[in-house]
Amino acid sequence: MDKPPHPFYRHLDRELAAVREAGLYKTERVITTPQGAHVQTLNAEGSPRDVLNLCANNYLGLSAHPAVLEAAHAALRSHGYGLSSVRFICGTQDLHKQLEARLARFLGTEDTILYAAAFDANGGLFEPLLGEQDAIISDTLNHASIIDGIRLCKARRYRYQHNDMADLERCLQQAAADGARFTLVFTDGVFSMDGTIAQLDVIRRLCDQYGALLGVDECHATGFLGATGRGTHEHRGVFGQIDIITGTLGKALGGASGGFTSGRRAVIELLRQRSRPYLFSNTVAPVIVGASLAVLDLLESSTELRDRLADNTRFFRDAIRAAGFQIRPGDHPIVPIMVHDAVLAQRLSARLLELGVYAVGFFYPVVPQGQARIRVQLSAAHTRSDLEHAVAAFAQAGRELGLVA
Repeated sequence: MDKPPHPFYRHLDRELAAVREAGLYKTERVITTPQGAHVQTLNAEGSPRDVLNLCANNYLGLSAHPAVLEAAHAALRSHGYGLSSVRFICGTQDLHKQLEARLARFLGTEDTILYAAAFDANGGLFEPLLGEQDAIISDTLNHASIIDGIRLCKARRYRYQHNDMADLERCLQQAAADGARFTLVFTDGVFSMDGTIAQLDVIRRLCDQYGALLGVDECHATGFLGATGRGTHEHRGVFGQIDIITGTLGKALGGASGGFTSGRRAVIELLRQRSRPYLFSNTVAPVIVGASLAVLDLLESSTELRDRLADNTRFFRDAIRAAGFQIRPGDHPIVPIMVHDAVLAQRLSARLLELGVYAVGFFYPVVPQGQARIRVQLSAAHTRSDLEHAVAAFAQAGRELGLVA
């Protein structure tokens, strides 16, 4: 007779059943093609189907760009597949140093350090730099990687209401009253569920007023926000005035993987000495580094892609509002289409897929209870006909589900 399962596994089965019953279970759709404006997915019967893709972080359409692919192949041939090491042992190649220098120049900082993932960049940031005498002030809607990184640090923690500058000033005053040696304010540049762009110009003034440092996560901004795509600090007019910038190579900058932290040279040097995800994680693969250098070449040579993305964003936001949908205001290519109910969001997503549009529902715990939505993410690779088709599909599905008239 088979040994009965341990009670732990029965507990997990009950937890998973509860997630399904609440309408919160997340499934993974299989894609059989490169990332792009259109992808091929497998249906329930395992047959391939072409769909319009509205849910990738492929903001500039570079995930399968010919120049990026060729640079990846060239790096593979010249520098190999992987380093089988961490950076300080035998995992640093000339390509890594070139990319770090290029990113620093692009972002207006002194130096940059690469990480295996952007989550690691935030996870390994705070603990090496700040201690019990210090304070970290964080926006309540900051990304999970920021929250987890702060939890690893012994500094005092303060949270201000999302994008509320009066509440941020309250926290700065409280940290000063509590005797903080150094205070770091840290915020997402763009908040990934809402597309809200942080008020970095106001935050910088408040930090200067209270003698605080300012750090920003630029994962949903680097490469396309701002007049030349430098990010939120360029968009808000404070380029070169941010103390610490974290970001990713896995979204607009080619869409592969890898993260970075950029800032003053002393900050970066201390992270190289003490940041645990850097010291104990494998080196970013040479193919990613080589391709990322090509991405920066493209971005520094022309603003065509970020301009096209801005045009697509304006068109879609206007058209989806005209179709009767409630969206979060703004001008970022993240467009949250509010449904509020988790089950309804999943039904809308499923119907859109039947109509040839791939857009995913987001619900608790990714967003707060009652704030379920379809998050559309626009790309420079989308054509005007793509977006017109998307709006028509939303309108049809919305009418069928009673979301719009």
